[in-house]
Amino acid sequence: MKEVIQRKLAEMEREHALKILFAVESGSRAWGFPSQDSDYDVRFVYIHRPEWYLSIDDKRDVLELPIDEVLDINGWDIRKALKLFRKSNPALQEWLASEIVYQDDLGFRDELIRLSSDLFSPKTAMHHYLSMASGNYRKDLQGDHVKSKKYFYVLRPLLACEWIKQNKTNPPLLFQQLVSEMVSDSALKREIDELLRRKMAGDELRMEPRIDVIHEYIEGSLERLTKDAKEFTDRRQDYTPVLDSVFRRYLQTAWQT
Repeated sequence: MKEVIQRKLAEMEREHALKILFAVESGSRAWGFPSQDSDYDVRFVYIHRPEWYLSIDDKRDVLELPIDEVLDINGWDIRKALKLFRKSNPALQEWLASEIVYQDDLGFRDELIRLSSDLFSPKTAMHHYLSMASGNYRKDLQGDHVKSKKYFYVLRPLLACEWIKQNKTNPPLLFQQLVSEMVSDSALKREIDELLRRKMAGDELRMEPRIDVIHEYIEGSLERLTKDAKEFTDRRQDYTPVLDSVFRRYLQTAWQT
């Protein structure tokens, strides 16, 4: 599948006259809990030729292929990516942490990784993951019977919040590491580990009776972390001049102008 993805990326470069600076896997495969039928969520950052940016009109800064049952491929223009990076965008921070890399040219990804801890905002990340956990819980885990695989999409952001509260740093991408370091209750950990084993073994994990120990953890954590999130402040340095320099340098590096 890696070769298929790389071929699709090369086709996008040719068709749209751009260069992909890096492309990685995101979603369940990057988080460490793919099912046998999980699709591939490919995310990338790209750069156009210098003249593309010299226009009096705004241009579309997102590029994607039609989604099918196997592939979900989309990316951001470098300026969009750097603007979001300046705001400590959690999705982009996760792309940088992904260990499944399809393309990584010219050192751009490494440069952002070096800057990521300086631009990281615990407040932004905390609110992002808390909103994700709360929204997924309300949408997918109500009632006496629930789709069990949906637990992961609530537990992972909640455990990320626990990490941020404790460490004030970017949370690990891998779900297993978050469970290992953030879950101390043995009964809760046992249920999560069993659910993870079943999901990765290919069990369907369709509608099943709710798992009370996990529900109790989710409900208690949502209430507690919502209060904790209000205490976070954001006093980061403005990195706009640094990111402007990165943008200009990669315009030259990518196209050798």
